[in-house]
Amino acid sequence: MTEATWLWRFDLPPDRLWPILSDTARFNEALGTPKYRMEEIPQPDGTVLRLARARFGRLRLEWEERPYEWIEGRRWAQTRVFRTGPFRRLGAALRLEVDGGGACVAYTLAAEPANLLGRALLRLGFLRKTGRTIERLVRAAAAFAAGQRPQPFDFTPPPPPPGAAERIAGMVVEIEQGPYHHGLAPRLAAHVATAQEVDLMRIRPLALARTWQAPPRTVIELCLAAVTAGMLEMRWDLLCPRCRGAKATVPSLDLLPSGAHCASCNIDYDRDFDRNIELTFSPAPSVRPMLLGEFCLGSPMTTPHVRLQQIVAPGERRALAVELPPGDYRLRTLEPGGETDITHAGGGFPSLVGDGAHVAVGASGAPGEVVMENRGAAERTFIVESRDWVRDALTAHRVATLQTFRDLFAGQAPRPGDSVGVSQVTLMFTDLKGSTALYERLGDAAAYELVRAHFAFLADAVRQRDGAIVKTIGDAVMAAFHDPADAVAAALAVQSEVAEFNRDHRPEAVVIKIGLHGGPCIAVSLNDRLDYFGSTTNLAARLQDQSTGGDVVVSADLAADPDVAALLAPHVLTDESAALRGFDRPIAFHRLPADGLGLAE
Repeated sequence: MTEATWLWRFDLPPDRLWPILSDTARFNEALGTPKYRMEEIPQPDGTVLRLARARFGRLRLEWEERPYEWIEGRRWAQTRVFRTGPFRRLGAALRLEVDGGGACVAYTLAAEPANLLGRALLRLGFLRKTGRTIERLVRAAAAFAAGQRPQPFDFTPPPPPPGAAERIAGMVVEIEQGPYHHGLAPRLAAHVATAQEVDLMRIRPLALARTWQAPPRTVIELCLAAVTAGMLEMRWDLLCPRCRGAKATVPSLDLLPSGAHCASCNIDYDRDFDRNIELTFSPAPSVRPMLLGEFCLGSPMTTPHVRLQQIVAPGERRALAVELPPGDYRLRTLEPGGETDITHAGGGFPSLVGDGAHVAVGASGAPGEVVMENRGAAERTFIVESRDWVRDALTAHRVATLQTFRDLFAGQAPRPGDSVGVSQVTLMFTDLKGSTALYERLGDAAAYELVRAHFAFLADAVRQRDGAIVKTIGDAVMAAFHDPADAVAAALAVQSEVAEFNRDHRPEAVVIKIGLHGGPCIAVSLNDRLDYFGSTTNLAARLQDQSTGGDVVVSADLAADPDVAALLAPHVLTDESAALRGFDRPIAFHRLPADGLGLAE
């Protein structure tokens, strides 16, 4: 092996440099390396052969993609074992170390020639020339991390399709003239036209919102509006619950399979609306075509929730100097097998003990140390990952509880007769008290206009708290929320603001009844729209029946949610229970009376 190492020092701490220096997909694209396709082939010993293929100029390359190893914020390393091409092995490694108030960066390239061409390339300075390019990129990345440049690398996008600039300009006008632009349409257009492909293959609105420092709902609405304008396409990814990879991707919910197989983990898995179905976006081909393939599949920033990944040989025991903060973790291997979930309270981290396909928890190591032991007969890649991986995932459940999605994509729903599990949804039911007498007093036409105005009032309160109106039933409304606290906040807002609504719609005043409950249910297609069914739905509707008008009725289970409890803490609640139709035992609930909101019936 021929090896070369470069050292640089930057006046930035390692944690500022790590996110960009470990983003090897971005580096590979900036280097000009081609995209590759990868085939995953299970092996008899339980490992998975990852065979990659690509063209580099006239060369057809085929190699085994060995797993990356890394410790978050500290170092990463990876080796490719080639079957064709000038090199037998090619590896890269990066190490970050604290150096005073800054960081020292060490970058190593290693190559083993496979033939005369490989030896000639090394003699002619292949490593030295590649290192100069790497140095240029590392310095640009550090300048970006320091806020000295707007993007990590100088990047020239491929020539756009004929007429793309004119089409994009028209799309920006269309979005800006609609209700969901938020003034960000030009910024999205520039992103689509000029960003690296690694940023566009799967546009994740929540990550984009964090980068732009914009409200999440604002960027979600912008991306949805861009789909209707033709700038973006939506894609539904069915993620493996173990490795988080997208093993099935479809353009609409009705095409989503009921499950999928992950070759990496060798498991079959089902779908869950709020756990493993993610909505992402990509540019429409008429705006910016995307080449098939990947720049890098297994790097640290591909799976940023993985804190630690190490290849451990059979019989090896490895102790790593690393401090993992308190939190919820999953211990597993990259290869097919089981996993163990733990809650780490701090101090010594539990050791990982692998025996074949399973990872067990061993004795805790010394503080600042993580121990991995492979007792099996085959090599295993041990993983410690944080269970907060969904932070940037716009799940199907979350987007389906946004009013904008239902307004723009009403037909996006499972196939008729199909159903999808939802682990947690919060539902709010409302109804008008005394609506029959209202129609008698006002007459049908005037009462209907008042009811329609009250629907608009409710819809605005729901949308402003990131919820969605699922349907109206006579004078009643069913709304869904991803966040339980948002649902209760919407209910409190309705009852607090209804007096102002009534002042604007004199002489008649509406009195609204509200009930809320959260829990699991199933999502189905009903009348070509997404709807929810199950005992959670039934209980929320029954609690609305317990409302006397002007109050808010919340199930005891929903009120126990920490964020909901904090929201209700300033109010005086009554504790009640009642036998509700369809339930075999009394249901406990809390009532926030009308006078607790400063209202009267």
